[in-house]
Amino acid sequence: MTGMFSRFDYTDAALTTGERFLELVEGVDEPETRVPDTPGWTLVDCLGHVALAPTRFLELARGEGEWCRQAVDVPDFNAKQIANLPTREVSVLARQLREDLDTLVDAVSHFNAQVPKMRFDGDRLIRADAALGILIGEFVVHGFDVARAIGARWWVEPEVVLMIVRGRQQILPSWVDTTTAAGHQATYDIRLRGCSERYVYEFTDGELVINPDEPRRPDVHISVDPTAALLTGYGRLSPTWAALTGRAFAWGSKPWLAPRLASKFLPA
Repeated sequence: MTGMFSRFDYTDAALTTGERFLELVEGVDEPETRVPDTPGWTLVDCLGHVALAPTRFLELARGEGEWCRQAVDVPDFNAKQIANLPTREVSVLARQLREDLDTLVDAVSHFNAQVPKMRFDGDRLIRADAALGILIGEFVVHGFDVARAIGARWWVEPEVVLMIVRGRQQILPSWVDTTTAAGHQATYDIRLRGCSERYVYEFTDGELVINPDEPRRPDVHISVDPTAALLTGYGRLSPTWAALTGRAFAWGSKPWLAPRLASKFLPA
């Protein structure tokens, strides 16, 4: 699991994870089942939120659509979307997601060699193909939420996790919680197990730079299972749980920083 991903890796993963999410949701008997780790959403709310994402991504890739200048405004944006869903019929929302995802994937597949960039929440300018990693994260993480609510099995391939991580890294500096990270000064060396993927998170007075050109000496090294890194990063699993189960291990001059890293970011 090394090297670069092509746009076709992203499009294939988007189709696969999107369909897996839909199969899970369509198999639920009670669509108003409450979904944990979301702001009071039901399964239909969750599906509606995800179903609107492909069209939004395509609009942003075309220089249109809406995005939140501040990441802290995203929960309100999502709440308004859900309040204004055109329907709460699972079959209709599922059909919309399938059709709109096909349209988005086709558009990304036909990008020119010079991939367009798009604005995204937090006012970030990101590659429109690697942005699919963020969309894949919607399918995977909300699939985890739904599976948890109904007691179903859910899984994600490590290489798909890497696509999500790479997509998310493009926007992560804008998701720093200015309250919990205020004045924070530390350098984290993060290594994902089973691959050569490695990142440096450098906080300077509460501002984050990922993989700086001349990083400082790390204060803490973290070795973590990719899926555990993903789910702790999205606030679905506790860093303490990851450490106690052996899915994460920290060492260095300040190992106590590791379980506090997730708290430096706004909820996803």
